[in-house]
Amino acid sequence: MSTAMASRPAPPHARLLPARDAFDYDHFRERLADPALADAGVAVALFRIPLLAVPVGGDRRGGYSSFGQLVDAVQARTLLSAVPGFPDLRIRWSPYSNTCHTVEWGEPSPPWWADNEVMGRFYGYSAHAIAAFVQGRSQIPSAFSGPCFLTAQRARQGGEQ
Repeated sequence: MSTAMASRPAPPHARLLPARDAFDYDHFRERLADPALADAGVAVALFRIPLLAVPVGGDRRGGYSSFGQLVDAVQARTLLSAVPGFPDLRIRWSPYSNTCHTVEWGEPSPPWWADNEVMGRFYGYSAHAIAAFVQGRSQIPSAFSGPCFLTAQRARQGGEQ
């Protein structure tokens, strides 16, 4: 083992912190229909960035947190198992290296193809937050919303090539 590796500090242990210590606390608090759910949550600290886990309650029927490593998802599930508001904890393992594993709780989420309003209501977001998200998504150009680059280029050049 090299001295550089030997002197590197060990990563901090996985732990739970107060909700307000979460990096994304304000993000959730501003968007949830019931902002008190953000306060009832916990910050899951793996490595150096604690992220908020929001419990179920009111209109919020489920939740999830994403993790790049399966071992982190297992640790987070273990930590959340001791906290009220996180029923039916489960890990959704991703077989793809470029997709995160998730720890989910509450009811099973709607299918991935459900529209944004259905998903927003399931996760307990306010009508205003859902509308803002949908509006923002409609302003992002889609690969399918306009002519194909090659087709447009050919049209500018005067026809087929």
